[in-house]
Amino acid sequence: MTDLAKFRKIVDQQKERLYRLAYRLAGNHQDAEDLSQEVFIKVYKNMDSFRGEAQLSTWLYRITVNTWIDKTRLKRNSSETIHVDYEDERQVKANPFDAPEDYAQVEHLQSDIQRALNLLSSRERTVFVLKHYQQLKFKEIAKIMEVSTGSAKSTMFRAMQKLRDALKEYREQG
Repeated sequence: MTDLAKFRKIVDQQKERLYRLAYRLAGNHQDAEDLSQEVFIKVYKNMDSFRGEAQLSTWLYRITVNTWIDKTRLKRNSSETIHVDYEDERQVKANPFDAPEDYAQVEHLQSDIQRALNLLSSRERTVFVLKHYQQLKFKEIAKIMEVSTGSAKSTMFRAMQKLRDALKEYREQG
């Protein structure tokens, strides 16, 4: 199988999973598309470096996370903020409720969660997204982020503390 054929197979098998991760990290459709494309370019250029020691998905997640962290560093250094497009989030989610007021409440909660996620450092947000949205184990997260399992867990702990503080109004209501 040629490199191009291998690459096409990877793209076909992984594009949706990678896009979902990129979307959760970036917070909007356009940045997720850009991030996904950038990752696949890196994958194509570095296919020879994948030795099969880790799962393909772990390798792709590592490239995605590192690319996203690099992009957020550049944005932070240029004083840009991460823009979250809530319209994109609405398009990704189907309305699970019949009553408009239920949908409005869920929309409000989702936008509050997204705002809270934007308060996290890129490292904290990455661990949170990989754990809660991608449902990875801490051992897998540690491999992807190239840190110890303990470091991944402590980063998650800090992220959860920040999210609890940012979303405390919901805890007080409950």
